[in-house]
Amino acid sequence: MAKLQNKTDIYDRVAWGIVGAIALLAIISFYAIWIAASNDSTLGTPFKAVVGQAVWYILSIAIVIVIMQFDADQLFKIAPYAYGLGIVLLILVLIFYDRSSFVNNGAKSWFKLGSLTFQPSEVMKPAFILMLARVVKDHNEYYGHTWRNDWILLGKIFGWLAPIAVLLKLQNDFGTMLVFFAIVGGVILVSGITWKIILPTFIVIAVLGTTTILLVTTNWGRAFLGHFFKAYQFERINSWLDPSGDTSSGAYQLWQSMKAIGSGQIFGSGFGKSSVYVPVRSSDMVFSVLGESFGFVGGVVLIMIYLYLIIQMVMISFDTRNAFYSYISTGIIMMILFHVFENVGMSIDLLPLTGIPLPFVSQGGSALIGNMIGIGLILSMKFHNKDYIFSTAGDF
Repeated sequence: MAKLQNKTDIYDRVAWGIVGAIALLAIISFYAIWIAASNDSTLGTPFKAVVGQAVWYILSIAIVIVIMQFDADQLFKIAPYAYGLGIVLLILVLIFYDRSSFVNNGAKSWFKLGSLTFQPSEVMKPAFILMLARVVKDHNEYYGHTWRNDWILLGKIFGWLAPIAVLLKLQNDFGTMLVFFAIVGGVILVSGITWKIILPTFIVIAVLGTTTILLVTTNWGRAFLGHFFKAYQFERINSWLDPSGDTSSGAYQLWQSMKAIGSGQIFGSGFGKSSVYVPVRSSDMVFSVLGESFGFVGGVVLIMIYLYLIIQMVMISFDTRNAFYSYISTGIIMMILFHVFENVGMSIDLLPLTGIPLPFVSQGGSALIGNMIGIGLILSMKFHNKDYIFSTAGDF
């Protein structure tokens, strides 16, 4: 356990910049969900939809407050248990998955209890980040950075990722798998592994990704990739490459999102106004609500809020002298960055469609809790950084 060195006012130990950014995103979330529910009867009444999101926010805030009480030593110790629990949940969901969700989207990713659904992969993300930070911290503490040792560390990182990748493949959740790869990529960059290993590895990954996209554009390539990808995934790539090709089926959601955002032009259609129907608008396509209502300016303001949030997290990361904390913050930052980049990108046809929500804005409890756990870990760094000495996790 960490020992308190000197007492400071609790107010000064809270990262209020992060709290303020999350509060703004919560307000934006309530507005977007209200508008989406006002134009989609399947979401229930706007009041009910917003109250449901507010309840998830209240629960998430309580979780954040609890996580803030854990210092680096305690987080270091619970990392394997959090990872193990996450793996168990990912296995159980393959057995007790929500049948109706599977029929609709082909993924075995959700538990269902009454009217509530829960996606365990969302809370697995921060659990994996904790475990990854522990693995990298342990390795770097006991081994120097030689060519051989760096390859061993890389093997450890992908070794801990492998069970998650396999389970997500079985769940048919390719979008979430990409988030885990983004987390791994970020942690590898700050792990101390030599660029003589990192650069060729990233080049190989980039070449494989580009080759896969090129293969999708050919019939024989699709026949080969059909062993690894589902038909709906090819359909999403089709809509990305040619969004106006078939706007009545595969590209309908993307085309409607682009119409909504385009109709907002520079300043938007106006507060509370919406005339373009977009499927799944309260969650995956929530950016289209803001684009239609507030236009290009509104979209820029939203992205600037995310940028401010990221900058605040980076500042806390730089301020900490604890290596374990630094790896955690890198994983959390990459998780949120990838979510924002992918969600906004797919809404405007910059990237292919995936089921990745917009952090702190999209409707849904699982993603909100997972992201707020990440925020709790960041706030823990600020809360304990000045007043505690870490005996287990160590300093730089």
